[in-house]
Amino acid sequence: MGKRQSGYTLIELMVAISIMAIASIAAGMAIFQVMGGTEDNNDHMTTIHQVQNAGYWISRDVQMSVSVNATDDLSFPGFLQLGWTEWDDEGTPIYHLTEYILEESSENIYSLKRSHSYTGGETEEMMVAGYIFYQPGADYTSDSSYDDPVLVLSLTSIYNDFRETREYRIKRRAGI
Repeated sequence: MGKRQSGYTLIELMVAISIMAIASIAAGMAIFQVMGGTEDNNDHMTTIHQVQNAGYWISRDVQMSVSVNATDDLSFPGFLQLGWTEWDDEGTPIYHLTEYILEESSENIYSLKRSHSYTGGETEEMMVAGYIFYQPGADYTSDSSYDDPVLVLSLTSIYNDFRETREYRIKRRAGI
């Protein structure tokens, strides 16, 4: 009698390889879905962050302002102009002027820049938000209008295939 041989049959090996292949394909598809979803989430978060950042800075400045000039009263690339006065310890007035300007980066997509100057100081400039959509007459364009004492601000950010629009109603401080 011969020795009994142990091992796997060809059919058992083919079944095992098939199961491994199916599991590998499923894992690969799951990883692809997660990576694609993460990229989409990042793009969507970029649009949200740009709108919120612009809303924060503009709200902050409008609440301090006494004078407001909105898009309707300004010529392009002017978007918003704000002014206010504060007094130093000796009672000397310090006049502030903050301007928000659209700077084109691609077709109808702009960077929103903030320029702040005050009496006796240097002008400070900073980019507040990118990917801001501005096209007069378009349904969801970024825009501002002022009806004393409320500024209505509509901001739209577009990045890749994502669009985020927010509307802010900001009340400026009472005149002094």
